Amino acid sequence: MTGRAWGVLLVLCGAIFLEGIDVAMLNVALPAIREDLDLSTGTLQWVMSAYVLGYGGFMLLGGRAADLFGRRRMFVLWLVVFLLFSGLGGLATEGWVLIVARFVTGVAAAFMTPAGLSIITTGFPEGPRRDKALLVYAGTAAGGFSIGLVVGGLLSAIDWRWVFFAPVVLSLGILLAALALIPASPRPDRTGQGVDLAGAATVTAGILLLVFGVERATHVPAAWTVGTVGTALLLFLAFAAIERASSSPLVRPGIFRSGSLVRANAAGLLFAAGFFGFQFIVVLYLQELRGWSSLRTSFALIVIGVDAALSPLLTPKLVARFGHARVIFGGLLVASLSYALFLPLGADWTYAAMFPGLLLLGVAFSLVYGPLTIVATDGVAEAEQGVAGGLLHTSFQFGAALGLSAVTAVNIAATEGSSPAALLDGYRAALVIPLAAALIAAAVSAFGLRARRAEASASPAGGPGGAPDRSDAPGGVEQPAGLGS
Repeated sequence: MTGRAWGVLLVLCGAIFLEGIDVAMLNVALPAIREDLDLSTGTLQWVMSAYVLGYGGFMLLGGRAADLFGRRRMFVLWLVVFLLFSGLGGLATEGWVLIVARFVTGVAAAFMTPAGLSIITTGFPEGPRRDKALLVYAGTAAGGFSIGLVVGGLLSAIDWRWVFFAPVVLSLGILLAALALIPASPRPDRTGQGVDLAGAATVTAGILLLVFGVERATHVPAAWTVGTVGTALLLFLAFAAIERASSSPLVRPGIFRSGSLVRANAAGLLFAAGFFGFQFIVVLYLQELRGWSSLRTSFALIVIGVDAALSPLLTPKLVARFGHARVIFGGLLVASLSYALFLPLGADWTYAAMFPGLLLLGVAFSLVYGPLTIVATDGVAEAEQGVAGGLLHTSFQFGAALGLSAVTAVNIAATEGSSPAALLDGYRAALVIPLAAALIAAAVSAFGLRARRAEASASPAGGPGGAPDRSDAPGGVEQPAGLGS
């Protein structure tokens, strides 16, 4: 790769690092925010839920906007919005201001993230260079979340407002670098491609309602949740009908004929559900039952951040030798083992007892997240790379919301009383959810192994491991293109 290509990749990695560190820092700062602004539990819940709603609800629309209006343009514009509303959060003196700031910040991330991902997938040609770029990108995202846990604890000890002001400073640096390094691209040719407003409104409303229903499932009557989720499903049916009839659909229905894309999104949803649900329960265990401080908890969990080093260093070698499907499947089995090790959780476990499971989870993330990103965007036409990225991130975000709600519901149902023994029973019951999610994800990804074997049988002249040659050039030489040239 050229120096310019590395520079662009560095900017985009900075943006995904920003998104990860922003979420992680806020998680740790919530107790300090509640105390300073005197927020109720319900309001504090909305500080978190507002971001999830904005991010999950608008991600698909954000991906299509990148394809239609220009990836660089969308990336820069929404990075500015992210910067401004993160600053507004730091200035908030009322809970509702903080909630609005978090919602708009989530919307900004929903437009910015698929735009950044599609700059990579369209700027680097399919093959080893794109795979390497995506694995570095995935490792940076993971590193942002892990580092954010510690940085959030440190900043909260000074003043929780710095949890919002620090991303402003980082955003400004990324913005200046983006303007200097990301090349301006020609305005996309939208001839015959109108903006599918009906489809956009329908699917965005459906995703918002679905995420909202899942997020609030443990706080409202079951009938309310059923009604909300049912309405969301009706909106999705309407969206499918609109897309089939539209000459310029927001999401071309044919994109779902790709088995690898569908499997990647399903596995990503389940993996995120297990990953975020597990972390939530472990944090409750350490702080509520064990009485650990937020900073001590952050340092305990930072071992999961080993994926930041493994994703760009180890994972590419494993992918080159075994292929994406086998690495993803192996990573999901490692995640299952990690969660299984925590099932006999004790009231006085030492950190040494927790360390193997936490370390394995970091290894699993490095094996799953990057390769899933590659598989979900591989073979997709350049004009739909934003949509493909938006689909994957929507799956991750909805999976996170689903996992958090599921473990919360099981934890509440299994906790009978407030004694340490009762709390421990609730945590143990809830930890079954991440294990189940990882095992189901592994079962889904196993179909990719079968598809890979069929591919190898049909294309014996393919690349290593029976993979088909992705080169368009005579003699099998991959031609440089875009940023990779």
